[in-house]
Amino acid sequence: MSQAPVVTRFAPSPTGFLHIGGARTALFNWLYARGRGGKFLLRIEDTDRVRSTPEATQAILDGLTWLGLDWDGEPVSQAARAARHAEVARTLLDRGHAYKCFATQDEIEAFREAARAEGRSTLYQSPWRDADSASHPDAPYVIRLKTPTTGSTVIRDVVQGDVTIGNDQLDDMVLLRSDGSPVYMLAVVVDDHDMGVTHVIRGDDHLNNAARQMGIYGAMGWDIPVWAHIPLIHGPDGKKLSKRHGALGVEEYQRMGYLPEAMRNYLARLGWSHGDEEFFTTAQALEWFDITGIKKAPARFDFKKLDNLSGRHIAVAADAEILHTLLQYLAATGAAPLTDAQKSSLMRAMYCLKDRAKTMPELLEKAHFILGSRPFSQDAQAEKVLDTVSRGILKQLTPHLQNASWSRDGLEAAVQSFAEAHDLKLGKIAQPLRAALAGRMVSPSVFDMMTLIGRDETIARIEDATA
Repeated sequence: MSQAPVVTRFAPSPTGFLHIGGARTALFNWLYARGRGGKFLLRIEDTDRVRSTPEATQAILDGLTWLGLDWDGEPVSQAARAARHAEVARTLLDRGHAYKCFATQDEIEAFREAARAEGRSTLYQSPWRDADSASHPDAPYVIRLKTPTTGSTVIRDVVQGDVTIGNDQLDDMVLLRSDGSPVYMLAVVVDDHDMGVTHVIRGDDHLNNAARQMGIYGAMGWDIPVWAHIPLIHGPDGKKLSKRHGALGVEEYQRMGYLPEAMRNYLARLGWSHGDEEFFTTAQALEWFDITGIKKAPARFDFKKLDNLSGRHIAVAADAEILHTLLQYLAATGAAPLTDAQKSSLMRAMYCLKDRAKTMPELLEKAHFILGSRPFSQDAQAEKVLDTVSRGILKQLTPHLQNASWSRDGLEAAVQSFAEAHDLKLGKIAQPLRAALAGRMVSPSVFDMMTLIGRDETIARIEDATA
């Protein structure tokens, strides 16, 4: 018998940006489905009409797109399916798995206060559970699920193991409010069933929800999906990741200039591992990823590790991919776009820019020498290096450069012989030369810069700096 194709889903609430924890959940769902030739679906859980906004929905779509997590079909709006959710609640009512409860909020609160005073469970027990329909008043009611009162519910979870919850710990949850609107817990189950979701991979803050949702699956006679409740991400201090720990929305990481491939690598490693592999491509992650490799303990977010991985990915990325990310970064930060000439210059220089740049701002800093134009103003560090002695050295060096063979080897040989003739260390020449050519001390090798900008531009910049 062939297995059903894997279908996973990511179901964010559009009440804010795409949180980094949500991005990791989306990535795990995407890797699991895509790695098995399955489907990755997107559902926007917009039932909170007050807090859900179109802007937040767009931010989620933009964040997923930037991360490179493509979904199948159109995103599903949960709110648009309210009639279907209500229909299932009525079906459960007709089948005797649910009942009408006419209790008022005051009556429920009075029950709970009495329970607290007597030291017993405050889980509400409705007197309407087994009431004869002939006794029903003509009054507003909610529809509640009839939860078994004895025995237990076992959540078979791939990450957490078997989790057993006594049914006496579960109340008869409301399915349909008195205004006829469905609750979130019902909507999730109906949507997952109707969308054919086979694996529910989500945060472990939903673990207790699974027990209550299984009641609906069971009552409807539906197949229960494979559960995988993944631990939340913590900050470096071991506390739940929050605004105190720095950037949180995925768009913030784009604005900080990380490569999407590096983000995918880093997020995949947060709570999942494949042997000791730290650095891997998305193709490798798709091949290796399995939910059985997800750890039970919360992962800690570490910017140093992210920076390190980002640098390694930039070093091996295709030049065109880096340029694409750089253009996206400039657009996301509201910076001026590059001209065609600047793009062309960048592509020529990329071989010596990729090295040791961890983010797009660092790459741009190194590229200042090729993107800027004369006269180059020196930053504070470069100005300090260009003292009277250094300017004198550059003036003496100029005729040697004018006569040098203009290749990397030729330039190195010319500068080396000048250094030996004047009994100077190479750094004594390279540092002021860097300051003159780039206007700053962060740049590629001076020989790469000279090769790229050419003889005339090199001499002109040195003359500007020594004037």
